[in-house]
Amino acid sequence: MSAAGKKKQTVRALAAQVLLQVSERGQSLNRTLASAQQQLARPADSALLQEMCYGSLRWYYRLDVIASMLLKKPLKQRDQDIFCLLLVGLYQLEFMHIPTHAVVKETVDAVQALRKQWAKGLVNALLREYQRNAERLRTQWQQDEEARYAHPAWIIERLQQDWPQHYQQVLDANNQRPPMVVRVNQQQTTTAHYRQQLREQGIDARLCEFVDSALILEQAVNVYELPGFDEGLVSVQDAAAQLAAGLLQLQPGMRVLDACCAPGGKTLHMLQACTQLQLVGLDIDADRLAQVQQNLDRGGSSAELLVGDAAIPASWWDGRVFERILVDAPCSGSGVIRRHPDIKLLRSNADINNLQNRQADILAAVWPLLAPGGMLVYSTCSVFRQENEQQINTFLNRYSDARERRIDAQWGFPCESGRQILPGTQGMDGFYYACVEKQT
Repeated sequence: MSAAGKKKQTVRALAAQVLLQVSERGQSLNRTLASAQQQLARPADSALLQEMCYGSLRWYYRLDVIASMLLKKPLKQRDQDIFCLLLVGLYQLEFMHIPTHAVVKETVDAVQALRKQWAKGLVNALLREYQRNAERLRTQWQQDEEARYAHPAWIIERLQQDWPQHYQQVLDANNQRPPMVVRVNQQQTTTAHYRQQLREQGIDARLCEFVDSALILEQAVNVYELPGFDEGLVSVQDAAAQLAAGLLQLQPGMRVLDACCAPGGKTLHMLQACTQLQLVGLDIDADRLAQVQQNLDRGGSSAELLVGDAAIPASWWDGRVFERILVDAPCSGSGVIRRHPDIKLLRSNADINNLQNRQADILAAVWPLLAPGGMLVYSTCSVFRQENEQQINTFLNRYSDARERRIDAQWGFPCESGRQILPGTQGMDGFYYACVEKQT
């Protein structure tokens, strides 16, 4: 076999193995993909592997239905790697600009890398059958809601309940490729000047209507192609996430708690938005906290970083109150599915109650740490009301000294409490924000 053929075979076999780790073993796409990329013979193959993995997971619920239609009987549990390879093949035929004969040949050849020679005929026959009968199969899968929207039923139902006028828009946005968005360090340059620097490097970017520091790149690039990235001149951060620092209304000298700070994008933004903050960054995960430190080092900023559970302040709090608290709460991630399509497979409906309880525990624990007259900003990258406005409504009813400060903005939708951005609107990810002041 030629070197090129061997390369492509390896990529497709690795893509099937990544899908297997995510769909059958509950592993995250980021972690499994990074591991698989290290097994590639050439770094140049990395983008192809990433495209196949992200795309196959983005359209998993459609491809799964199509594959099940093609199979006369389900494959055995021990052969789910072959099923995943079939999904990778179907994704290529349906969504990638690769000649169909090459897709079939290289996907069939990948069976050998999975050490299941018996399946070559099966994969070949099924992919060719799909080629012949794609239109008929399309008519069939369009009758299946999960296949039509490429989402699990529980997410579809929640969105229909929470956003009856907008759920189709959200489902469609979740299936789109997300733009690469950067945040310009306003302490060092202006957004307009940095946009010109990008243009000089052959990188086109457009302004974001509601976020002065954001630039939306027309095409994604390697971060190290961004001028000044290593010096902290620019960071990769979605425009919706960039809203947090402004909502906090930071002033020099303030003592600030970033209660769930990893991976540190908002932490660095706060320090770059306002000088001389006394910022404490807290996270329960020591490894992820190391990512925060790397972010701060790159940006030339510093903060006190602590490993600890935000819901148990006794284990880390020094007794000094904060004038500002950011609770970027653990959540379903339902607003960032377009960036993390594995969320469709890794989350379940039962998770939402558990997450709601965790969020409530954190809010209850950090509220006593806020100084009278201070403000807490609650944020999630979720679009589910249970995690967002219902959570804040419950909190406001529970604490007599808590008062919502309404967000006066043009972005997103006003809710009973707080404000919600739906994914894809104004180019942003799905985010929720609420500001709560402590009465003196």
